[in-house]
Amino acid sequence: MKINQVEQLVGITKGNIRFYEKEGLLTPGRNTENGYRDYSDADVAWLKKIKLLRMLDVPIEEILRLKAGSLTLEDAMGRHIIQLERRQANLAAAQGVCAQIRDSGRQLDGLDADEVLASMERQEQEGTKFMNVGKQDKLTRYVSPVGAAVVVLAMMAAFIALIVWGFTVDAADAPPVGVIIGLAAIPVVVIVGVLAALYQRIKQIRGGEEDAAAQY
Repeated sequence: MKINQVEQLVGITKGNIRFYEKEGLLTPGRNTENGYRDYSDADVAWLKKIKLLRMLDVPIEEILRLKAGSLTLEDAMGRHIIQLERRQANLAAAQGVCAQIRDSGRQLDGLDADEVLASMERQEQEGTKFMNVGKQDKLTRYVSPVGAAVVVLAMMAAFIALIVWGFTVDAADAPPVGVIIGLAAIPVVVIVGVLAALYQRIKQIRGGEEDAAAQY
């Protein structure tokens, strides 16, 4: 089957399907004649299971472990129930704060934010998590790609500095200009590639295919 057929059968977008392939959840075969992806009935059945688990908000990492056989479905569901119960408790706490503000009869101008925040902070100390924690968790997703990019860029910058230093030595000892220019082009290309990859990754984090796939 082609990806358009799979999209119709499973009820998720081609972007979702490609995202799952990228994450290692799906490995379709290839048509030997044209090299296109060739999805089987087994791929469709597996995608429907992925869709089910994602609709229940099971993390992709957990589904990967299920696929690898390092986690049983029973254990995965048990762990996820605990997470959902915690989330439900957090939502109930947020609901309670909203009800408290509503029942106070105050308008925005008269709202005592310090009082409410103090109450929320006490609840956080007891284990409740409000929405600001989710935003902090999202920020941590930037650490890995940005950190890797900084390391590679620093290495390439050092390489360029070494090449530039080569121009300052005695002409008799320096390598040919063509060789130096060729060597200098290598880190420049790498830097451009790293920055482009980092830009694409940040776009995904901010709401690209990754967030779209989270709906299924």
